[in-house]
Amino acid sequence: MLWLSMAGCQLVFGQLLHDKKDLVFTRADSLRGMLTPLRTCYDLTYYHLDVKVDTLTKSIVGSNKIKFTVAEDSDRMQIDLFQNMKIEKIVFEDGDSLPYEREYNAVFIKYPRVLKKHALHEVTVHYSGQPIVAKRPPWQGGFTWTNDKNGNLWIGVTCQGTGASLWWPNKDHQADEPDSMMISVTVPRGLMDVSNGRLRNKTELSDGWTRYDWFVSYPINNYNVTLNIGKYAHFTDLYTSGDPLTLDYYVMPYNVDRAKDQFEQVKSVMECFEKFFGEYPFRNDGYKLVESPHLGMEHQSAVAYGNNYLQGYNGTASSEVGLLFDFIIVHETSHEWWGNSVTSTDIADMWIHESFGAYAEAVYVECMYGYEDALKYINGKKSDVSNTRPIIGIYGVNQEGSRDMYNKGQLVLNTLRHVMDNDPLWWDIIRGIATEFKYQTINVDDIVTYINTKTGSDYTYFFDQYLKFPQIPQLEIVITKKAERIWAKYKWNADVKDFRMPVKVTIARQEFDFIYPTISWQSIQLHDIAPEEFKIAEDLFYVDSKVRLVYVDPRKGGD
Repeated sequence: MLWLSMAGCQLVFGQLLHDKKDLVFTRADSLRGMLTPLRTCYDLTYYHLDVKVDTLTKSIVGSNKIKFTVAEDSDRMQIDLFQNMKIEKIVFEDGDSLPYEREYNAVFIKYPRVLKKHALHEVTVHYSGQPIVAKRPPWQGGFTWTNDKNGNLWIGVTCQGTGASLWWPNKDHQADEPDSMMISVTVPRGLMDVSNGRLRNKTELSDGWTRYDWFVSYPINNYNVTLNIGKYAHFTDLYTSGDPLTLDYYVMPYNVDRAKDQFEQVKSVMECFEKFFGEYPFRNDGYKLVESPHLGMEHQSAVAYGNNYLQGYNGTASSEVGLLFDFIIVHETSHEWWGNSVTSTDIADMWIHESFGAYAEAVYVECMYGYEDALKYINGKKSDVSNTRPIIGIYGVNQEGSRDMYNKGQLVLNTLRHVMDNDPLWWDIIRGIATEFKYQTINVDDIVTYINTKTGSDYTYFFDQYLKFPQIPQLEIVITKKAERIWAKYKWNADVKDFRMPVKVTIARQEFDFIYPTISWQSIQLHDIAPEEFKIAEDLFYVDSKVRLVYVDPRKGGD
């Protein structure tokens, strides 16, 4: 049940996604997460974000020019900017100031007249303030103001989940992206800014500041827009498979030698991902790794790197295989395909970013070290899965699903691969999703429909169970031995009433083959196998199991 009251402006979800108590969301949540008419009435075409960063007061001042096409006749629009940031003025294209109202982090701008459908217009928002400080970057968003080992200023921003509007005014919803963008950042002389895209200009200003102009020639989602300010050393490389791709690296000067060694991995990452996902999607803008004062973030064409030049996840891994590569390079680079190019329309579907991004880690392992090592890597993630909340979040209120979207997500995709049992088709589907939805925003239905169409089978039940419910399906099996005869009864215990996933089990000693359980009991005779030798191929299928052994006196009648 969904109850919506615009008067009280609360959303109450009753037993939403089948596992939760009633959840209450505020007006602020719906303003941030919902595609209201004041958001859908215009389509972004271009941003020019122009900010000056004052490192002494930890504040910024600047503007964002917003160019858009009118999607429906309208006299107002909504943009977003956190309440603690001050709006100086909002100017229409003719230079006149526009009236506006603020409610929580939403800003409602009144046009001078009704703007007609298909027309092109622009407004510029001038603003200032001290953006919130990140308490735990990159997981809790905000600015990071710190110093490198030499005492030089080092500044970064992370805002995924929290919202890009914590530091600049924009339509803060993933459903709409500008077609291109200019990012201009002015910093104290002696410091460098590294942002997304290509550097167009570096200008030494007469007042002792330096301005960097970066141009992004592709669509970009809001949380990917970034700045990195510090005393960086810069070196370059080239990935030459296919059309040349420039590789630019910005690191602390004292880490140049370590970076040159560690970042050699980038070429193999590109080679593997292009093989399985298609061409690097932002070739004209190049690829950058930028050392950051936090662990990392997938900022488009300017990936933040803070893994301390170690293998694994800052030197650790859930399996020995995980120490064969730098987790941050692999995972964050995978987001150039999964999240930056193919983007979820609502953050409730952030599993599209993170499940496919996490699965890409295993794809890299398989590409470099083989299928068996990839299975070891994937199954090493099981202990980190909680299965307490669904992977899909709540639509329209800026609510992500469970953090299981990472580790459980890749286990689910590995399961689907083996359910299909057709690797050429599987890899065609993975590459197809990455290429056919390139530069688009999509949702779970787009993914499921695409897979159903490509396979000619209906996997809706599969995605419903694994994404919309917290618990994984349980395969209940009763193995019965009577004299020399052994048989297995089996069925699925699942939330989805028509759950019918095939799974491989040992129907004979060391011989795995498919059975086709449903939610009703079925049985099969086993051969040349002791009851205790019965196994489920749990390295291929992420399932729970409930196995019971029954031994029957041969003198007992019936089965």
